[in-house]
Amino acid sequence: MRVDEFDFDLPPENIALRPTNPRDAARLLLVTPQNDHLLSDKTVSDLPNLLRKGDILVANDTRVIPARLRGVRTGRGTTTPKIEVTLHQKLNDNTWKAFAKPGRKLNEGDNIAFGITDETCMAGSLNARVKHKGNGGEITLAFDLSGPFLETAIATHGEMPLPPYIASKRTYDERDESDYQTMYAQHKGAVAAPTAGLHFTPNLMDKLKANGIEVEYLTLHVGAGTFLPVKVDETSDHKMHAENGILPQQLADKLNAAKAEGRRIIAVGTTALRLLESAADDTGKLHAFNDATQIFITPGYKFKFIDALMTNFHLPRSTLFMLVSAFSGFENMHKAYNHAIKSGYRFYSYGDSSLLFPKQD
Repeated sequence: MRVDEFDFDLPPENIALRPTNPRDAARLLLVTPQNDHLLSDKTVSDLPNLLRKGDILVANDTRVIPARLRGVRTGRGTTTPKIEVTLHQKLNDNTWKAFAKPGRKLNEGDNIAFGITDETCMAGSLNARVKHKGNGGEITLAFDLSGPFLETAIATHGEMPLPPYIASKRTYDERDESDYQTMYAQHKGAVAAPTAGLHFTPNLMDKLKANGIEVEYLTLHVGAGTFLPVKVDETSDHKMHAENGILPQQLADKLNAAKAEGRRIIAVGTTALRLLESAADDTGKLHAFNDATQIFITPGYKFKFIDALMTNFHLPRSTLFMLVSAFSGFENMHKAYNHAIKSGYRFYSYGDSSLLFPKQD
């Protein structure tokens, strides 16, 4: 399909710069293609009553790290140009893939000192070497520290990588350190939040439990590639960036048993959906998963495992809008987004949410 088929006009005032308080007071658009009444306006706090006893919500418990690092190129020439990188995929204990700005200032073998803005004071800096340079500003960095020491240094020198549609409109502040993290975030490694989960509160969790709805967790470390625009004309030409995910055998067994009992599996966010679909075989059976996934879901994809999806509102021409169009139907999602825009729904990471059911076969 052509990428421009997934375009739409979004007024700037629909872009949320702060989350709703409390988080579960955000609006929620119910999309039910199986019913005559396609769209219903709800709130996230209605979620326990929109699901049924026995349903299992599967959420992503990754924890966002301060993956944006600022520093200078050192050791080459007479200048020390400023460099900003956003880590997006951990390869091993001391090596990360990252996006660099300006990428044209770097060559393979260059050194970058993070935590400083010039070369006058190198004490306490975090150093890395450009091991590989790819396209579009992507580089591979080998740091001089590894393991827990590197994690501590990144936490010291880095900052939370707010999405560009927020960072371009206001500066990062201390509120973002808690706002841009789910209440159940546990395993460090994401450079972007699994934003559907930002709506969950202890009160909402209690109501879900009281209604007999379970919540289980997997881990997909969301990469900065989720922010990148699709630059090709045809969806078939787009290449997804890899993200590391873990789905334990115990969880796979539990969800397989639930499906066999006729219970529904609801993915909390596109990241949870992508890992579940990556871990499922063509018969619909879920398997343990501990690997990278580059799954790219567009209309025509046959979903193997999930029954519903809770997700925020996504960017025009994005891989995530393509994903929801595949799940609930291309025309249905265009109608849903048109309704959301006209009704003042708030879009993107800090915005409102939706609960999507699959399109009619």
